[in-house]
Amino acid sequence: MRGLAGLETCRGCALAAGRQRVVIGSGPERARLIVVGEAPGASEDAGGEPFVGRSGQLLFGLLGEVGLTREACYVTNVVKCRPPANRTPRAGEVRACSHWLDAQLEGLGPAPLLGLGLVAARRLFDTREGIASLRGRVLQAGARRGIVSYHPAAALRGGSRVREALAEDLGVLATLVAP
Repeated sequence: MRGLAGLETCRGCALAAGRQRVVIGSGPERARLIVVGEAPGASEDAGGEPFVGRSGQLLFGLLGEVGLTREACYVTNVVKCRPPANRTPRAGEVRACSHWLDAQLEGLGPAPLLGLGLVAARRLFDTREGIASLRGRVLQAGARRGIVSYHPAAALRGGSRVREALAEDLGVLATLVAP
């Protein structure tokens, strides 16, 4: 993908010092859906691919229920390096990675967006609203449409209520995704 030269050696923020790998993204450039999370977790940092841990298993299980496979999705994160102890990425870290995410989005087809978690929601859809008020609504991000929902890690921690909300939101998302 163009525009990503230098990403693997990026030292744009303090997260670079603690990473094992830069987690760029994976999936087809002509994906049916673009999934954007907040930041890599421990499994992703170790393996170099986003959403491969428990959160990814939950996410792609739920996406499978609405007819989407991982192979049909391009998967990435706002921040490309794991924050210490999986903390929320800081504003400066998001800014430091913004041009990388922009380059990824420019290189991908017109697929709809799925923003997972508040950091992704705010970065993709330029909003200050919280997840509870944004989730499940179709939003506009430039020429793309999409939705935001709870991060699957929140569903793992928050129990059935959060998992059901995530599943409900993915049902709305399915109406935006071309067969």
